Amino acid sequence: MGGLLSYFKSLFGSREMRILILGLDGAGKTTILYRQVSPEILVGEVVTTIPTIGFNVEQVTYKNLKFQVWDLGGQTSIRPYWRCYYSNTDAVIYVVDSADRDRIGISKQELVSMLEEEELRGAVLVVLANKQDLSGAMSVAEVHQALGLDALRARTFQIFKTSATKGEGLDTAMEWLANALTNKK
Repeated sequence: MGGLLSYFKSLFGSREMRILILGLDGAGKTTILYRQVSPEILVGEVVTTIPTIGFNVEQVTYKNLKFQVWDLGGQTSIRPYWRCYYSNTDAVIYVVDSADRDRIGISKQELVSMLEEEELRGAVLVVLANKQDLSGAMSVAEVHQALGLDALRARTFQIFKTSATKGEGLDTAMEWLANALTNKK
């Protein structure tokens, strides 16, 4: 085990990797962040959050990798400030409310605009099709299509089916992200 730890330290040094959690307001970003910070939260226990005005930042350790995770508010008035946080970002976790069919087009616009930024050119992208536990939620394939993810040719990305309140799919997504970041170095 010590050998594996030293392998990761040589790969990444002591630098924490910077991850942004972005998405429209109400998508589940803060719930996802605190599920990762406090994995001991029981499945089925509701994490109570309030709308994020500004940001939350936490250190998360996953598989011996240290992440500094920035959860940025998703309200219309806050989204223009996302770009202030793009510098030195290793990965973006983009959270979509799969049950919010009315705003999937806005979610796509924000994602496309964000991915056009030079500072995020090399960032790994994880899309979480969240709230899959709600009736009427779009499938992962529908979210993939609605966001136009087929157009992403030169970016490492993956989409995952999740339910933040139930804790479903988050471990799989974090596992993929850790591997993608490890392979990128």
